[in-house]
Order: sequence, then C-alpha cells, then structure tokens
Amino acid sequence: MIKIYHNQRCSKSRCTLDILKENAVEIEVIDYQLNPPSTEELKEILGMLEMKPLDLIRKGEDVFKQNFKGKELTDDQWIETMIEYPKLIERPIVVNGEKAVIGRPPENVEKIL
Repeated sequence: MIKIYHNQRCSKSRCTLDILKENAVEIEVIDYQLNPPSTEELKEILGMLEMKPLDLIRKGEDVFKQNFKGKELTDDQWIETMIEYPKLIERPIVVNGEKAVIGRPPENVEKIL
C-alpha cells in the first residue's frame, strides 16, 4: 500500500496522485491538512526522506513568514509546528514501504514504485 499525503488544491499533488493511479497501485490518500501525521509518523517520514524538519517546511506560506521566519527552533519544535500548522508541510509526500519522496516534480514518485 502506498500512502500519499495529499492536498487536493495543489496541482503537483493531484498530478502525483494521477501517476499513482495510472500505475494501478493500491493507494491510501491522506488529506494531511485534516489528518496531520503524528510526531512519530513525521519523524519516520523525515528519516526516509533523509531530511531535516526545516527542509520539509514550505517557507513561502504566510503562516511561516508571519510566525516563524528568522526563528531558530529545534528539530522537535519544527515537527510540532508542522503538526500544528499542516499547511506548512511540503506536498505531496509519497510513502512506499521504507521509501518516501516528495512529489515535486510529480515524476519523483516513479523512483519508489
């Protein structure tokens, strides 16, 4: 089962989901804004992506600019921030077993199919 942390309003996320559907893969679609990942899930995803929490944050979002720009937080604090403000999480994230990619560009998902 492949999980996609999805935002229907995002064209890259929709494109990535289309690629998954074209490959007839069993997909679990998670609207991460309504159901953000838990702290443990986010840490696991970050490990698979080999990324630091700050690298997964959308720094162009108004909530980031208004509340967090220029602030230095610990990795755990950035994770808490993403859970509190899921809009800040880069999207889409696709997880297949022990592998994960960000679907930017959407073709990145082909690396883990």
